[in-house]
Amino acid sequence: MFKIIVDLFLLVIIQVAITPFIRRLAFVLGAVDNPNARRVNKKPMPTIGGLGIFVTYNIGTFILLREQFPTHELFALLLASSVIVLTGMIDDILELKPGQKMGGIFIAAMITYFLAEIRMTELNIPFTGQTINLPWYLSLPITIFWILALTNAVNLIDGLDGLAAGVSCISLLTMGIVGYFFLRNQGLYVPIACLMLAACLLGFLPYNFNPAKIFLGDTGALYLGFMISVLALKGLKNVTFISLLVPVIILGVPISDTVYAMIRRKLNKKPISQADKHHLHHQLMNLGLTQRQTVLVIYALSLIFSFVSMLFLLSPIWAMVLLLVGLLIAVELFVESIGLLGEKYKPLSHLINRLVLHSTHTKEPDVEVWHQGEAKPRKWQERSKGGHKPAEKNSGKKQ
Repeated sequence: MFKIIVDLFLLVIIQVAITPFIRRLAFVLGAVDNPNARRVNKKPMPTIGGLGIFVTYNIGTFILLREQFPTHELFALLLASSVIVLTGMIDDILELKPGQKMGGIFIAAMITYFLAEIRMTELNIPFTGQTINLPWYLSLPITIFWILALTNAVNLIDGLDGLAAGVSCISLLTMGIVGYFFLRNQGLYVPIACLMLAACLLGFLPYNFNPAKIFLGDTGALYLGFMISVLALKGLKNVTFISLLVPVIILGVPISDTVYAMIRRKLNKKPISQADKHHLHHQLMNLGLTQRQTVLVIYALSLIFSFVSMLFLLSPIWAMVLLLVGLLIAVELFVESIGLLGEKYKPLSHLINRLVLHSTHTKEPDVEVWHQGEAKPRKWQERSKGGHKPAEKNSGKKQ
C-alpha cells in the first residue's frame, strides 16, 4: 500500500512536469480556443490539456503500477481511450459536428464492451432480492448508453477554468474511497485506477484553475467522462440497484446539468444537441459570481453529492429512500432558484408557496364594534342595503 501511495504522488509530479510541454504542443498543432460568443475566455487559450492526463495515466498503469492491472483489460482500454483522445484532439483542432463526436464515443464504447468485456451483465431488483441475467440485446444497449451519457455529461460541464477537472477529481476520489471500503468484490483495480486518474488531475489543476494557462479541451473532457463511466461500470459489473445509484449520485452535478439542459432545450423547442449559455455555471455567473466563485460553488455541490453517496451506502433501506427523495427535492429547488429552466419555470417553489400560504392563512371572524349613538360602520351599512341585516339589540328607543 505504501508503494501505491508513493506512486500516486509521483504521478502528480509527472503531470506537473509534462503539462508545459503539452501547452507548447497545442500552439504548434493549432489546438487553440479562441474567444467567441459562447466562451468565457478573453484571449486565445491552448487546449488538448487532456492529452497530458492521458499520457501520465498510462505511465502509471503500464510502468509504475503495472502489476495491479489485468493485461487484457489494460490493452483493450488503452485502445478505447485512444479513440476517445483522438476524437477529442480532432475536435479541438478542426471542430467536429456533434454526431461525429458521438460516433467516436460509440466506437470506444463498443471496444469496451466486446474487447475489454466491461459490461452490465446482471441487475438486482430492489426490495425483492431477485437477480436478472441481462441477455446481450439488453446488456449491449444499456452499457453503450451508460458510457455515452456519462461521457457527454462531463463534457458539457467543461465551461470554466478548472470546472470539469475539479468536479471529475472530486468524483474520482469519492469513487476510489467507495470502491476501497464498500465495493471490493472486484479487487483493488477500480479504486487504484480512480485514485491514479485523480492524482493526474491534481497535477493538472494548477495550470487549469482560474486564471488558466491551458484548457482540458474536448480531448480531456471526453477522456475523463469516458474513463469515469468505464471505471464505474467495472465496479458495477454485477449490478445491484443500490450500487447503480452510487456513481449517479457521485456525478450528480454533471448529470443534473445535462438532464436539465435537455429538458430546457425541449421546452424551448430547440435541438437537444444545440449549445446554449444557460448551463449551471452560466446561471451562477448571471447571479453575479466571478469565475472562481462559481467554480468553488460547484466544487461544494460536488462534495455534497459525494457525501450523500457515502451516507447512502451506510444507511438502511428506509433512510436511503428518504435521502434520495430529499436529494431530488433539494436539486429541483436549487435549479428553480437559479433559473436553470427559465425564470417562469418554478413548479415546486410555487407549490410550496401555496401550501405554506394556505396553512398559515386563517380567516378572522367578521366582528365589528361601535358605541351606541355613533354612526354604523360602512360594512354594516352596505350589508343593510344588500338586504342582509343582522338582528339589533333593543336599545330602549322606539323603532
